Amino acid sequence: MNTTDLVQLLPLVVLGAIFGLDVVSFPQAMISRPIVAATVAGALIGEPDRGLVMGVALEFFALESMPFGASRYPEWGSASVVGGFLFAHAADGTPAAMSLAVLAALVTAGIGGSSMVVLRRWNAFWARQQQQRIARGSGSAVVALQLMGMSSDLIRGGLITLAALLVFVPIHTAAIATTTVSPTMSRAVVVSVASAVGLAAVWKVVRTTTGARWYLLAGLVIGFGLAGRLLA
Repeated sequence: MNTTDLVQLLPLVVLGAIFGLDVVSFPQAMISRPIVAATVAGALIGEPDRGLVMGVALEFFALESMPFGASRYPEWGSASVVGGFLFAHAADGTPAAMSLAVLAALVTAGIGGSSMVVLRRWNAFWARQQQQRIARGSGSAVVALQLMGMSSDLIRGGLITLAALLVFVPIHTAAIATTTVSPTMSRAVVVSVASAVGLAAVWKVVRTTTGARWYLLAGLVIGFGLAGRLLA
């Protein structure tokens, strides 16, 4: 990969950094959700529709993650940028483009989640260094820790995105050039697996949460009603 290719990837790295930051640190505005992040990544190269398709597929996988408290979970912001770009970058009808892009996004999400654990440990280390100042009520120490944490998370998301693109772009290109799997079969596999994971996640919440079934039913009725109006 030459210098020109790296420069072209720079906007995607910035996106991955911003969406990675949104997952936990700031602003937590849900822009890191796959359906948003992958769509924006696709739009960046002129293929928002393909980015949206990838975002929907990854969103089903992301439903299984419960990002509460100090739990460990995949980091979908940066991963969705990678997946959205890989699928949008391939020509329509390219064999296995979707399944390979989803696989790359899933691997990136897992690695990104592990990187967040490492960052939390560094945050704890920095906090211990400022413990005495915080105990004295130093506002500047608190602000410094906040800025350090957010800056580190922004850099983490960018580095994860850059590393994933450098690894998976050539692999994705080489793999789709040699595969014989049809685009229809590739998408069918992704839709089947993603749907199974997403439905299982929804059922887990509906089965254990009071009133969730009624919220789900109301959402389905409203969703189908809006879809009917749009298609009419």
